[in-house]
Amino acid sequence: MTSIAPTHRVSFAIGDEHAAKSVVDALTEVFFEGQAAIAAFERPDGRWDVTVHFAEPPDQPLVRELVANAAGADIAEGIAFDTVEAKDWVKASLEDLVPVPAGRFIVHGQHDRERIAPNKIGIEIEAALAFGTGHHGTTRGCLLLLDHVLKAWRPRRVLDLGTGTGVLAIAAAKALHDKVLASDIDPPSVQVARENARLNVSGHLVQAIRATGFAAPQFADAAPFDLVLANILANPLRQLAAPMTRHLAPSALVILSGLLTPQAPAVIAAYRARGLVPVRHLRIEGWSSLLLRKVN
Repeated sequence: MTSIAPTHRVSFAIGDEHAAKSVVDALTEVFFEGQAAIAAFERPDGRWDVTVHFAEPPDQPLVRELVANAAGADIAEGIAFDTVEAKDWVKASLEDLVPVPAGRFIVHGQHDRERIAPNKIGIEIEAALAFGTGHHGTTRGCLLLLDHVLKAWRPRRVLDLGTGTGVLAIAAAKALHDKVLASDIDPPSVQVARENARLNVSGHLVQAIRATGFAAPQFADAAPFDLVLANILANPLRQLAAPMTRHLAPSALVILSGLLTPQAPAVIAAYRARGLVPVRHLRIEGWSSLLLRKVN
C-alpha cells in the first residue's frame, strides 16, 4: 500500500475579509500554484481563518515576514506550523463546502456537481477559491434578491461590480442566457472569475475586467445598465452611489451587499439622495442585502 506524504500546514486567524484578502494576495504573489494551496474561510465570529498547505517544508521566517508585512506583526506571531496527511485536508476542504441554496441557485463544489436538481441553476466554485463562494451571508443575500428580480423581469444590460469569484455574474449569465459585464479592482479576482465562468460553461457570456470604480471604458460602452449587483463594502458602496447612478437606465434595479445591518441606513441614504429607493431588505447572519430601484 502506497503511503501518502504529509503536507506542511500554515494556519492563522485574521480580523476581516479585507485583511484576509491582502494576506492571500501577498502569499499568492510569492508561492506559485503547485508550491502552495491557499484558502481563507470566514468564522462565525466574523474573523477569518487562513490556511496554506505546502508539499515541502516552508521557509518559516519568510512566511512570517510576508504575513507581518500584509497584516501586522501580531498576526504573524500567531501563525501555527504543523503537518497533516494530504488526503485529510483535501477531504476536509471539500466536506466543508456544502451546497448552498439561494432560490433557484445552488452554489456547490465539484464533488456535488451530479447532485444538483435539473430545475436548479448550479454554480460550481471550488473550496480553494474561498471568497464569494456563496457561504457568506452577503453572497447568499444577493443571489436571493437576484432570483426574486428575475422571476418577474428580464434585464438586458447587467453589471457585477466587485465580482470576486464571479458567482453573481455567473448566476445572472446562466439564468438569463445573456452577456454580463463583471469587474474587480483585484487582478487575481478577475482571473479567478474568468476561470470560474469557463468552469460553469459561461465564459462566452461573462466579460471579466480589472477596473477601479467606473473608470474603465467598458462601462461606458455597456451602459446604461438595467441591473447592477455590487457585493463589496459599505464605504465603497456609498462612494460609488454617484458614478453608479450615472450609468443606470431609467427604472434600473440595484442589488447591494457587503454591509453589516447597522450600516444599511447610511448606504440607503446615499442612494436615496441619487434617486434610488429601497424595495427589499434582506438580513442574513448580521449582514444586509438591499434591492433598490431608480425612480428619477
